[in-house]
Amino acid sequence: MQTVRPVTKPNKQRKMLYEAPDHMRHKLFAAHLSPELRGTHVVKSFPIRSGDTIRVMRGDHKGVEGKITRIDLKKNRIYVEGLTREKVDGTTVSVPVHPSKVMLTRLNLDDKWRKKILERKQKAQKKPKELAEKPKLETVQKLPETAELKGPSEEKGATIEKPPKKRAAKKRKKAKKATTDKVDAHAGETKRERKPKAKRKRTKRKAAKKTEEGEV
Repeated sequence: MQTVRPVTKPNKQRKMLYEAPDHMRHKLFAAHLSPELRGTHVVKSFPIRSGDTIRVMRGDHKGVEGKITRIDLKKNRIYVEGLTREKVDGTTVSVPVHPSKVMLTRLNLDDKWRKKILERKQKAQKKPKELAEKPKLETVQKLPETAELKGPSEEKGATIEKPPKKRAAKKRKKAKKATTDKVDAHAGETKRERKPKAKRKRTKRKAAKKTEEGEV
């Protein structure tokens, strides 16, 4: 099925209205309802038909109220009873009015199909209102069954179990201790005393030889 795209250009809008089929023309051929009708029927707007009473809200004939005698779907105009003008030759002609300048004051409900359409629209309008009026249920977080509430005295006496320490942390601590012990051991020694053990043994041997030679 072909999708209808929104038209923004004025020339395309005029063309769309000019070439619109009858079922679309009838939907566009609607007017607002009066506050009294809106209160009873709950509908804001409704398509106009011959036999409805209207009131002109804008234009040169503002305030004129009368019954619709004829509808011209091709030219998109309505003709109201009593709304006429005189031509130059003296003849009277009914004045065409656009449906956007009109407000419906009374609906002609002789047609049973029109009544059904009104009822369907009323139901569609009432549904969102009913949903808005319904109170929202508050969500309550339930505690698990195993959990028990404890008083302040029990909480003080309770012991908190610490998580087991990891081995890597222990190894790091041991390494740090070893380095600190070495630094403390060599803190008071001189450069000569810090020589490795092998070098120290050699120096001792040399010193012993020197003493022997001196004795000899």
